[in-house]
Amino acid sequence: MTTPIPVQTEQYAQCVGASKRVRWDIDQDVLRGREFDTSHKFLPDSISGIDQLEFLSEDEALFLSQIQGRTYANIFGLVERFINCKVLELSKFHWTGNQVALEALVRFSDEELKHQELFRRIERMIASKMPPGYHFLPEPNAVAAAVLSKSTWAVLGVTLMIELFTQSHYLKSIQPDSQLSPLFKDVFLYHWKEESQHARIDELEWVRENAGLSTEERNQAVDDMIALVGAVDGIVRAQAAADVAYFFNVKGAPLAEQKAKLLHDQVLRAYRWQYILSGVEERRFQKVLSAMVTSDQMRRIEAALAPLIAQAGTNAGARAQ
Repeated sequence: MTTPIPVQTEQYAQCVGASKRVRWDIDQDVLRGREFDTSHKFLPDSISGIDQLEFLSEDEALFLSQIQGRTYANIFGLVERFINCKVLELSKFHWTGNQVALEALVRFSDEELKHQELFRRIERMIASKMPPGYHFLPEPNAVAAAVLSKSTWAVLGVTLMIELFTQSHYLKSIQPDSQLSPLFKDVFLYHWKEESQHARIDELEWVRENAGLSTEERNQAVDDMIALVGAVDGIVRAQAAADVAYFFNVKGAPLAEQKAKLLHDQVLRAYRWQYILSGVEERRFQKVLSAMVTSDQMRRIEAALAPLIAQAGTNAGARAQ
């Protein structure tokens, strides 16, 4: 077994300080009595990839952006369920130890609970403005149970990947786009403010967890991470199909079979980039991961990702990187 590393008190303290500075309230700061205006896009083309679908009318492209944005918000509500469970579990390591680290994790948990409530409310608000028939397929508790059955190392790796791409998406694509719904932009502005320190804590806890693993345990953890990425891909494949079906049910677009396939394939490419590849490609994620695994383990991870990268092709979202 590797000797555990000391708790990085100063870095946890910085996360606590950031949490105090950016603390926000759902009603007073984010919503402020506003409602969604469906004359606006929710996601920029650099994330949705809709600009690759030139055969869509302006109205169809707008509606598809709103469907993708609705799913985007729901995905974050979904993943924050298992993230919060893991954060609470990790806090046990610090219960009778470093109280600064414990406070950082407690604040992390409190903020994730708030984020879940925010995204539940966003779903209800959007549902009141869009036609009936939308279905978000994955059930948060079932997904959390499946994810938490894997090793803590793997869960922390996937969590860091997610919380890094949320920041990148906001800073590179959502924040600069003046054509988006102001309310939708604010949801992800305030989400970004707290996710920034969450990613720092993820990294600290992942490195700490890694230091206590044997070679055999880490090897199994790599398998678990590969399995989790595959599970995420399963979720996005199912949701992409559901979202495209909803689009056709509402718009009744008389698209030829070939164009219908192009629409489905592009939405799936966009989702794979949004929820997997944009995180895997983050330099910070790559740096942390490569410092932990052997060259053989990295090759296994890359081999597992290769089919997704090939299938994603040249998704427009890659421009956000």
